[in-house]
Amino acid sequence: MPDISKQLQKNKQVFLGLLNNLQPEMVHWRQTEGKWSLLEIICHLYDEEREDFKFRIKWLLDKPGEVPPPFNPLDWVTERNYKEQDYNVILDKFIKEREASIIWLQSLENPNWNNSFEHPKLGNLTAKYFLDNWLAHDYLHMRQILKLKFDYLEHTFGNNLDYAGKW
Repeated sequence: MPDISKQLQKNKQVFLGLLNNLQPEMVHWRQTEGKWSLLEIICHLYDEEREDFKFRIKWLLDKPGEVPPPFNPLDWVTERNYKEQDYNVILDKFIKEREASIIWLQSLENPNWNNSFEHPKLGNLTAKYFLDNWLAHDYLHMRQILKLKFDYLEHTFGNNLDYAGKW
């Protein structure tokens, strides 16, 4: 098992540190219309945890060569009414789902990370590809969360924060 499962485990704590015990105003705040709030980000992370990376890896390990069903996570934002969800409930669900993902990854015995399918636009995609991108997805959303929190701080204080350093 690659060290990715260990990093996903560590990232669970990072997400908790970034997202736990926040004020409702921060949770729902958006810099502009069309940008995601922290609530929408955690809803996305929860859905991706269940229905994208783990699902696709399982699919490839069980059904190599078969194309998994398509989906569009951007549609989920409105289809699943992310902005009306309970932030703390979704955060808790995400953390529990991440724990289940780690247990599942660590339970795999000699998985064939080279199992693949041919994507019509992206070419040959392996289980390892999805595992690597799962970790990268975490990092992208950590960066997004930090930027959103920085922008919220700047908006709330109304001060220029350049003294802290350039973003």
